[in-house]
Amino acid sequence: MDPIFYKILHVFALLVLTAHTYMAFANPAPENRKLTLIITGVAALLMLVSGFGLLNKEFHNVWPGQWLTVKLFCWLGFSAVAGLAYRKAHLRGVFSFVGLALLLVALVMVYVKPF
Repeated sequence: MDPIFYKILHVFALLVLTAHTYMAFANPAPENRKLTLIITGVAALLMLVSGFGLLNKEFHNVWPGQWLTVKLFCWLGFSAVAGLAYRKAHLRGVFSFVGLALLLVALVMVYVKPF
């Protein structure tokens, strides 16, 4: 497949994951939990699959340095934040800040690739 397909899918999944994660912060009502966790889980999986599709197309399955490890750590952390918003509703502010920090680090890794 064309790498642009993977890029669009990757960014779309990121937008869906981010929107639903912060929706969970804004309204952690128990009746919204199941649907929100399903949507964030599917979006996180699409991000992972499309990211590795890009890795295959652009780097031919070569692990391109430590920046990818940092991005995987950010993906894993941000994927868990929505579930934590429901379990620890009193820490929503902390998790919101952590989520923004993880997104910022992942974004920096895309454009800077410091390692």
